[in-house]
Amino acid sequence: MNVIDDDLWSAIGDPTRRRMLDLLLVDGNGTATSLSQQMSVTRQAVAKHLTVLDRAGLVRSAPAGRERRYHVDDAQLARAVAQLAEVGSAWDARLRRIKSIAEAIQKQSTQKQSTQEQQEQSAP
Repeated sequence: MNVIDDDLWSAIGDPTRRRMLDLLLVDGNGTATSLSQQMSVTRQAVAKHLTVLDRAGLVRSAPAGRERRYHVDDAQLARAVAQLAEVGSAWDARLRRIKSIAEAIQKQSTQKQSTQEQQEQSAP
């Protein structure tokens, strides 16, 4: 299992930042101003969120006049998706193990109850 990048997951853990990533993926790129116009968030808040996404490597930017134009870094997004798949697989394995333990406990309990009932029926 690869090391999970906490900064990456912290960055995409915020619903506003996930929405920004969605918009950038659909539009191909965008500025803080264009993103703020599509969301109910101020331009300043968008700029702060973009900084977090940039530090996590999820977006890259280039100067565009007085603003910066952002686009999603496909390689880093693919890395995030791969990590999510790994985490999902690990949790699936854990849940299968928990289910197995619970079924074993249930089976033991049923067998114990059946034994007790048989003993009660055969008692004088």
